[in-house]
Amino acid sequence: MLTAENLTKKYGEFKALNSLNLDIKAGDIYCLLGANGAGKSTTINLFLNFIQPSSGRACINDLDVTKHPLNTKKLLSYIPENLMLYPNLTGVENLDFFCGIGGKTYSIEELENLLTQSGLQPDFHHTYVSKYSKGMRQKVGIALASARNAKVLLLDEPTSGLDPKASNEFSKLLLDMKNRGVATLMATHDLFRAKETGTHIGIMKQGVLVEQFLTDDVTFKDLEELYLKHMHN
Repeated sequence: MLTAENLTKKYGEFKALNSLNLDIKAGDIYCLLGANGAGKSTTINLFLNFIQPSSGRACINDLDVTKHPLNTKKLLSYIPENLMLYPNLTGVENLDFFCGIGGKTYSIEELENLLTQSGLQPDFHHTYVSKYSKGMRQKVGIALASARNAKVLLLDEPTSGLDPKASNEFSKLLLDMKNRGVATLMATHDLFRAKETGTHIGIMKQGVLVEQFLTDDVTFKDLEELYLKHMHN
């Protein structure tokens, strides 16, 4: 569902991303680990077609995102670190508005059900989003991905600033999406979540993917040691 072929992004002489190759299939949760400036967000932004590659290709469902921007965007949902919702609208109203932009209309009951399935308590469905915690806003993001029937989920530090309970709830929602065959690419600093939720892990350093492996092939201690080794070198 998500492929990068020698994907490179340069700013002048600086390589923010250097010849990245990725292959993420339906039902995979690929966690990209790395320090700030390692190239994680650049990778996500290239798949979103927010920025153009200097060379190489980013493809969603075999479609080059630069050549098929509308078709590829229809397949994906994006949850950034701080999801932009309208604070003066309720959760249901936000979901209705963003679904409408995507050309989908749902009844109020259907919208409520989508929010409930995404773990948002019914008491908050008709509360202004300005009163929501970050974890609650992320649940609206997951509800939107479900409503749009997204095949691809792109996440940029989705659990930063979440307390352990909210972070754990978010992991469960990701596993639900995985079971529906959604392909997920998540940029994160959270080693624990990556090990607990991911199917694959890649470690990035200075724009280069320096390690990648199946999550089941490493213990948490192995992962921590590998990560620290690359961060200190």
